[in-house]
Amino acid sequence: MRLRACIALLLFLSACATSAPSLKEPAARNPRIANLQRAAKLPWTEGGRCVVREASQPWPVLAERCFQALDHDRIRFNDPTGRCAVASAGAAALGIGLCVLAAPEIVVGAVVVVGVVVVGVAIKEALDAYELRGSSSEEVEPAPQTKSGPQAPSANQKPKPEPSGQDWFPPVPTEPRERERRPECVPKRVPPKGGNALHNWCADNVPLNAFRGANALVNGKAYDALQPAARMLWEVKTTAIETYSPFVQRTELQKQVEEGRRERDLAAACGYDFVIGVRTEAHRQMLKNAAPDLKVVLMTWCK
Repeated sequence: MRLRACIALLLFLSACATSAPSLKEPAARNPRIANLQRAAKLPWTEGGRCVVREASQPWPVLAERCFQALDHDRIRFNDPTGRCAVASAGAAALGIGLCVLAAPEIVVGAVVVVGVVVVGVAIKEALDAYELRGSSSEEVEPAPQTKSGPQAPSANQKPKPEPSGQDWFPPVPTEPRERERRPECVPKRVPPKGGNALHNWCADNVPLNAFRGANALVNGKAYDALQPAARMLWEVKTTAIETYSPFVQRTELQKQVEEGRRERDLAAACGYDFVIGVRTEAHRQMLKNAAPDLKVVLMTWCK
């Protein structure tokens, strides 16, 4: 689901504005608890029910699904590093505000909250339940929200008729959900191949990359980066192909096109989009001319 950005950037902060607490504090070993603690520092309009429901997801996924539940009148997003302003696949589509919020690490001043944050009721209940359990290895189940046990009908309540065969419609299968259940489509962290420091640095700094320091293994292919909120898999190319001799250039370009199409098809089979990131505009144009069907973006942060 694509969300539109709702917050203007670089607003003047009022005297009562207070910076969100640093996210460099030690996180709980349980990712769910870490997400709850991180979300407790933000203002929510519905008490944090969405956060509790999505707390087991990676933080970028939680941020995307619950972004609209934030109290946008009390929160400001800034992009001091300029990474979220990059017109790259995924980051631009999701909006600057969400890009800043969903980043694995948020720099000081990137998220500013106006006034004092009161921890959402649902988040507080979930954290209190965790404290009672006293073990970070256990999952904290979301507090029940709307569903309750069966109740006996009152004297003034008319029983609801059972649906007839004409009123019943079979559930519509959701293809992406079915693909996500396949074991080979669940992203797994694997060590990056080779020891190219520049390549690894460029891959780690893909905006919203949830697999920093590792590759994302999906459908048998180890991809360089994964943006879970945008369901985007990345392959990073750092070679200066435009400097090669004509013969080597054609050979390498054809190899990259064939590999790119194969990697795109593997990603698509699991419901993911795919993009190739390159360092130079010349390289991007060469790939686009050779394979217009492939998505190729310029990694302006990769120098």
